[in-house]
Amino acid sequence: MTKRALVTGGYGFLGRYTARALAVAGFEVTAIGHGSWGRNEWRNWGITDWHLADVTLDTLVTYGRESDLVFHCAGSGSVPFSMTHPAQDFERSVTTTLAVLEYVRLYATGTRVVFPSSASVYGLAERMPISVQDRLAPISPYGVHKRIGEDLCRLYGKHFGDACAIVRLFSVYGVGLRKQLLWDACGKILNGDATFAGTGRETRDFIHVEDAAELLIHAARKASVDCPTANGGSGTRVSIAEIANEIALQFGRKEGVVFSGIVRQGDPLHYQADITEALAWGWIPKRCWRDEVRAYARWYRGSAQ
Repeated sequence: MTKRALVTGGYGFLGRYTARALAVAGFEVTAIGHGSWGRNEWRNWGITDWHLADVTLDTLVTYGRESDLVFHCAGSGSVPFSMTHPAQDFERSVTTTLAVLEYVRLYATGTRVVFPSSASVYGLAERMPISVQDRLAPISPYGVHKRIGEDLCRLYGKHFGDACAIVRLFSVYGVGLRKQLLWDACGKILNGDATFAGTGRETRDFIHVEDAAELLIHAARKASVDCPTANGGSGTRVSIAEIANEIALQFGRKEGVVFSGIVRQGDPLHYQADITEALAWGWIPKRCWRDEVRAYARWYRGSAQ
């Protein structure tokens, strides 16, 4: 019997890696979203059918193909974007999530939903590592919208029987990501600018996108009306200085980088995930951040410019 999965936002960074992981796991993958790419490219990412479309109830009904699983990877994925375009971020995050849950409620009973949330729902966390039981206090529209999406998943599970699972992803990275720390650091260093904001002692919990995709598949197996939730991270903290200096080394800058000491207001100083729930689901992070940062630098040098 053919196993089918639907990935929203399939053109995006997380979406395409999730599609590939699903294909490797034996799923026939349908993806919808925005993005211009050819048939050979999307098929190379494990996608059987690609549809350029907004994520709405109508498009989900049209292209859902009686999917066993829905991975809702659509959304802006950007805190800065949410600060300048809060209404658009709401549409991309909340409205599309509601459409997915309505689709399952009305037309796909029994289909399980995986909702990739974000560590931004925690805001300025009070302790490390951050547990899924800790207080949610988002400080950006992006974080607020992810929290609303989580609440919708729980509501639809409790009242309408939608089987969902939530994964709060921390700092996802990997080859192909054209934004955030690694992208910015590569560009700055190659352009001769080795000065970064902050102190360099700030830490983040980095999870490689392939580990994140595998965790989403584990989450699908656990999806239920109780909406189980797990943090998606490596469980370790890495300083911004370590990351930036590793990139500098890959580009031949032996003296490393410097930091301005000016911390951007609202940026958390430290983030680290308690991954107890994810480990209990049978998942383990496999990728070493240093090896993957080196791979990213090679990719950037060869194809990203």
